[in-house]
Amino acid sequence: MAEKVIAGVTVKVNDEGYMTDPSQWNRDIAVEIAKEYNITLTDKHFAVLEFLRQRVMAGEALTIRRVGSSGIVDIKEFYQLFPGGPLKVSSKIAGIMKPLSCV
Repeated sequence: MAEKVIAGVTVKVNDEGYMTDPSQWNRDIAVEIAKEYNITLTDKHFAVLEFLRQRVMAGEALTIRRVGSSGIVDIKEFYQLFPGGPLKVSSKIAGIMKPLSCV
């Protein structure tokens, strides 16, 4: 397991750069990871990130459809907020593992 310093915090990451311990995550880390994707996080972004984290902590599998039916964003807006693979990108920013539905 590798380690990476993000926003001044040393976190554990896997080979793809996803955090392996969600408890190490904070909003400053999210902001720094988002910068790697040229994303400036807004309240709407954070609402999606919190939704993802809550669902994973509840043991649920994440899908784009589940996010689209969350009541926070629809699928089109999800793609706009997190371009380039919304579920992969948002999961990385949220400090959770890449969903199994992502290749």
